[in-house]
Amino acid sequence: MLHLALPILPKLTIASIVDIIAVAVLIYQLVLMIRGRHTAHILTGLCTLVIVYLIAVWAHLELLRLLLAGLAPYSAFALIVMFQSEIRRLLMRIGRGRWLGLGGQLERRELADEILLAVRQMTEARTGALIVMERDIGLRTFIESGVALDALVSRDLLLAIFEPGGALHDGAVIVQGDRLTAAACFLPLTTNPVMLRRMGTRHRAAIGVTEESDALAIAVSEETGRISAALRGDLESDVSLDRLEELLTRHAGVKKTPRAPEPEWKQAEP
Repeated sequence: MLHLALPILPKLTIASIVDIIAVAVLIYQLVLMIRGRHTAHILTGLCTLVIVYLIAVWAHLELLRLLLAGLAPYSAFALIVMFQSEIRRLLMRIGRGRWLGLGGQLERRELADEILLAVRQMTEARTGALIVMERDIGLRTFIESGVALDALVSRDLLLAIFEPGGALHDGAVIVQGDRLTAAACFLPLTTNPVMLRRMGTRHRAAIGVTEESDALAIAVSEETGRISAALRGDLESDVSLDRLEELLTRHAGVKKTPRAPEPEWKQAEP
């Protein structure tokens, strides 16, 4: 094996290595861009057409080859139309430096802060909510059961979604990266007999989705306003905001930063 690779090694220059790394990074970003989305099905269909074209050339199926060859010049325009949102998202990632890991820490920190602010207000108003944060295992099946949003996560958006009586109030919201992908999603309920007796539907759904994935699920009770967090099939009840911040920052892969002390006038309030 070594003697076969030796003739190739002298051809690897620094420029070639940089070229290979750049292509690998772009392919990786493309995979991240389409992971868990309907775009993956479109790409699968395009790859199938390419395979059919190659088979037509190999088997000398001239009519089929001419038909596919005639469609080829228009494929570039079709790809731009179909993937316009994904292309925009990729350019935004590059512009914000996320493709090199720059700025990612700050964005994940801001994501955790937005969720914390929303949960704090929900607990005060006793607004029921269920927020699921995807990690490595995709949640596409559950995303497709809800209403597609694909919006930047913010406190105001979360509060608007879980406003009592709203159209999207029931169900869960699913967060992928810093994007709120879908709302009103249906999640699997845990079948643990212990949980069936003492948990409501929202908390059973939080446990159920974490039994099937490595996601973090945050539930706010509309009866008591208490916060619960589910991870790896375990539910932690009566979670404080400080504990929730710790879970969020750990889940997002950022270091927890100490909060600024509250002003004396606020501490003196009854």
